[in-house]
Amino acid sequence: MAKTKTTSYDVAEHLRNPDEMAAYLEACFEEANGDPAFIAKAIGDIARAKGMSQIAHDTGISRESLYKALSGNRNPNFGTILKVINALGLKLHASAIMNHNSIAQQ
Repeated sequence: MAKTKTTSYDVAEHLRNPDEMAAYLEACFEEANGDPAFIAKAIGDIARAKGMSQIAHDTGISRESLYKALSGNRNPNFGTILKVINALGLKLHASAIMNHNSIAQQ
């Protein structure tokens, strides 16, 4: 029987334009279940796709610090997240969650 050869998958290789990056981040927000490290990792994936050196230059944060903060192993501070999101050319937005409790309060 032939052995199956696998390679590692890196989502950053598939985030080619701002629309794909934004869609990926939106999907990660949906899947995160409130896990800030999960979101940080997703932002790190996008930063790697765009070029971590450029993001480091644009944010004034060292590449090493960005890799650590956006590794998914820690929760970066919100200021770092905002700087990176801005450098990526993305924006965060909020929308109301429509659920049973919010409908009952109307």
